[in-house]
Amino acid sequence: MSRDKGFSRLGLVFLLVAFSLCQVLTAATVSTQKLTPKKSTSQKVSETPHAKKRMRTLARTRPAGGAHVRRTSLKRRHYYERFSMSSFAQDVTDGDMIAGEDPVVRKAAIDALGNMNGTVVAIEPTSGRILAMVNQRLALSSGAQPCSTIKLSVALAALSEGVITKDTEVRLGGSYRMNLTTALAHSNNAYFEAVGRQLGFETVSYYAHQFGLGEMAGYNIPGEQLGTYPDEEISAKLGGVGKMCSFGEGVSMTPLQLGALVSAIANGGTLYYLQHPTSPDEVANFEPRVKRRLDIAPLIPEMSDGMAGAVTYGTARSLRVNFNEEEILGKTGTCSHAGTRFGWFASYANTDVGRVAVVIFLQGGRPTYGPKAAELAGVFYRNLYDHNFFVAKTPVPAAAAISQHSN
Repeated sequence: MSRDKGFSRLGLVFLLVAFSLCQVLTAATVSTQKLTPKKSTSQKVSETPHAKKRMRTLARTRPAGGAHVRRTSLKRRHYYERFSMSSFAQDVTDGDMIAGEDPVVRKAAIDALGNMNGTVVAIEPTSGRILAMVNQRLALSSGAQPCSTIKLSVALAALSEGVITKDTEVRLGGSYRMNLTTALAHSNNAYFEAVGRQLGFETVSYYAHQFGLGEMAGYNIPGEQLGTYPDEEISAKLGGVGKMCSFGEGVSMTPLQLGALVSAIANGGTLYYLQHPTSPDEVANFEPRVKRRLDIAPLIPEMSDGMAGAVTYGTARSLRVNFNEEEILGKTGTCSHAGTRFGWFASYANTDVGRVAVVIFLQGGRPTYGPKAAELAGVFYRNLYDHNFFVAKTPVPAAAAISQHSN
């Protein structure tokens, strides 16, 4: 009897121990399950509002296997375009013919370009005379994609056709609208894609050729090559006429062609052949040559606010870091192709004296883009201003000129 009681007590002890172990294991299991959501909650709290919004968007569009999609999206967010060309170069002026150039303008252009891999073409818009052309090999090459500078041609085409006015608000999706001034200032691609599609390729192409694209801009300039403008609309896969009108996709434009167009805007509509004097005699006997008269004089005020806005508050505002004494009107362009990034800036000084239009074209890698070209243009205009380029010159009387010459 006492043995049974002993075994009973011992069994009771084992039962109690076993029961305690079960509780411990159960408690451990429950606590592990509770840790998971706490960790998840902590991660959500640390996310920024932008990240939360992005995740909600992904959650609404994520198919089965969401983790795989999330990893893919993260890879895209960390994607960087690789460039094979350097943004910097040495001896870019080697081989330049300078005997007929304006020495003040040329020095200002060289100082502005510095060691950037690019070219500067400065033009007298009232005659078509090239005042300076730095890195002439690049300036006279077959050109490059015009990027957003093509928007100047498209805007003039749309205004000419009466499709838009300066104040016409184009719907860009939902209730979002934009007019020409804002679109030029901020280089809005969606606006010009919409306008380009409304115009159609045939109309866009007609005006592009009228403005000098696809033809030689210079008059007997040795070494000048021809840019290209497609005979037909690029494929829908590449964006069709919309991308042609917003990025210049499929188009190759030279710095001289862009310079001639901007000069025509600056002078009220005369498209001159560009001429590059190569000696003092050619400068003394220089005669302007008109290619064609463009019926754009009434449209230029419609363009001016947008081009001025680009410099004042838009994509070219970096120009004002170096120069703000005179009004400058311009348009930037940035894009890339086959491992090379292009940076364009075409502009003119809106003054009664010291008339000059300038195109800066850069090529290279990540440091190359349109606002950088605009910044260099600010240095160029600053150098001209400091050398009294924008000051009216007092004519020297003939007698005084003879006396000075005899001395």
